[in-house]
Amino acid sequence: MFAAYAARIDRDQPLDGLELGERPAPEARPGWTTVQVKAASLNHHDLWSLRGVGLAEDKLPMILGCDAAGIDQDGNEVVLHSVIGQTGHGVGPAEPRSILTERYQGTFAEQVTVPSWNVLPKPRELTFEQAACLPTAWLTAYRMLFTNAGVRPGDSVLVQGAGGGVATAAIVLGKAAGLRMYVTSRDESKRKRAVELGAVEAYEPGARLPRRVDAVIETVGAATWSHSVKSLRPGGTLVISGATSGDRPSHAELTRIFFLELRVVGSTMGSKDELEDLLSFCAATGVRPVIDGTLPLDRAREGFERLAAGDLFGKIVLTVS
Repeated sequence: MFAAYAARIDRDQPLDGLELGERPAPEARPGWTTVQVKAASLNHHDLWSLRGVGLAEDKLPMILGCDAAGIDQDGNEVVLHSVIGQTGHGVGPAEPRSILTERYQGTFAEQVTVPSWNVLPKPRELTFEQAACLPTAWLTAYRMLFTNAGVRPGDSVLVQGAGGGVATAAIVLGKAAGLRMYVTSRDESKRKRAVELGAVEAYEPGARLPRRVDAVIETVGAATWSHSVKSLRPGGTLVISGATSGDRPSHAELTRIFFLELRVVGSTMGSKDELEDLLSFCAATGVRPVIDGTLPLDRAREGFERLAAGDLFGKIVLTVS
């Protein structure tokens, strides 16, 4: 079957390790099911995998991709939950949880096999392309906002770095839930797009906000850390799920954190139950993932190049005919 896969690890030039070509179709295994992939979306996780983060050399070659929607063996339209072994289903209780492609072949292929427990029904209101955007970036944003930030309708939230998958999802989800969303971006066009999606206002990085916010959604890391901490009201919450600009800020702002009794919460992915809730939320409210562009699987390299350059707003989706 045709697939996009990591053939080599290159920490400096990750795309040099990306190959497109034929790979073995997945073999049947007890407790697992094979899904015909209709659409799969790119995440920064895929770039990190090409750098060897979370992907060991002895696992190569590894088909990339952890998000997908498709058709299962019984003809049902389904969405995949990307966390394998979250409760031991399909792998046993002794195996630690992992994200698809860290241990098992991924979704950038004509077929993928996952534990049967990891398959959820796709709402009929969502297309395959839309549903394929949800299991990683959108689920991460959903958990950050509604599980870890502790915000309620009417509260205010700052999202750092408009344009990325998690940041874009947070804007749309927050707006739909009645939150006042503020956004930062270095790019004027991305700031304008964020407002069109529902942000109250969009600012350049580091700009002073009109009010201190109840929570900050942080995925940028070192470059925005100080601004995130300073933007919080006393008792506010900073939720972090990534550090694309580095994980070592020049100033940790520890004094401000303890003096104002701020909460710093780490957040990674989400549970199967949360993904089910997210799917229902999108189906019921009309919220749809923001898709920057759609490419056939055989043009996956173009999608990776755009992701690496940051030249997008929303998700890149790969389709399989």
